[in-house]
Amino acid sequence: MSEMTLVQAVNRGLFEAMKQDPDVLVLGEDVGVDGGVFRATDGLIKEYGAERVIDTPLSETGIIGTAVGMALYGLKPVAEIQFLDFIYPAFDQIVSELAKFRFRSGGQYPCHVVIRAPYGGGIKGGVYHSQSTEAYFCHTAGLKVAIPSTPADAKGLLLTAIHDEDPVMFFEPKRIYRTATGEVPDGDYRVPFGQARTVREGEHLSIFAYGAMIPPASEAAAALAKDGISAEVIDLRTLVPLDEAAAVASVEKTGRAVVVHEAARFCGFGAELSAILAEKAFYSLKAPILRVTGYDTPFPYALENVYLPNAARIEAAARAVMQEG
Repeated sequence: MSEMTLVQAVNRGLFEAMKQDPDVLVLGEDVGVDGGVFRATDGLIKEYGAERVIDTPLSETGIIGTAVGMALYGLKPVAEIQFLDFIYPAFDQIVSELAKFRFRSGGQYPCHVVIRAPYGGGIKGGVYHSQSTEAYFCHTAGLKVAIPSTPADAKGLLLTAIHDEDPVMFFEPKRIYRTATGEVPDGDYRVPFGQARTVREGEHLSIFAYGAMIPPASEAAAALAKDGISAEVIDLRTLVPLDEAAAVASVEKTGRAVVVHEAARFCGFGAELSAILAEKAFYSLKAPILRVTGYDTPFPYALENVYLPNAARIEAAARAVMQEG
């Protein structure tokens, strides 16, 4: 076990994967000599050389197109997009090509590609460096979507992603890159996809979140506990595949649900989770499901802390849910 930050755990996961398998390589803007804009790839080029740690031109389409070609020849590229906000020039490559190869080829071309991208607000990045648009990719059949909230999960989920037969969108909450710390297992440590993590056990309501929303959700649960309200906090970990069984079981136990994400509310992932809970746990619900989300506006700069869900907003939603039924 080693104590590290979330971004250090990502770095450690890449080191481990490249050590295990010579077919794993990294490509992206500034990932080599500079170690990436957030230093997630720091030291990789010194260890594995420029043939496996490839500094690319500033072209997201080129990065993803190259990764797809590499994967079709049997390599396992890990492509970094500096910010999720920059991924859209490559959107067609991802949803029309990468996500479809395994299906179109009857399983002959699994197309091992992991696309890493820092996402979300909290660093004063303004409108072009702060968006949370994970729902776009969750809607695309053929892609898996993983979002860690702890250093251990950052390494464990990343190693699982790199060895998965399907392409994986691996979104890293940059807001907690260096504030989330914890022990990370050494060696080939993997966290299975589709298994949510119970952050805190509870009896009266369930709070569902992921990524950078886990800390404020946990803070809200601690505040509620002072008044005798026992809130269960569930970290979804992977949005696709989603651990529906864990989500339904939690609501069947507590009877109430609050869903939290920093993406905009309309058609956000919380809408899908709320629909699943309404379909599969309807008779257990004692109150309407509430969502605590970002707003349906472009991400603001000056009002960043107003836009982002915080512990106070989550706590208020939980208290409102408790008053129902």
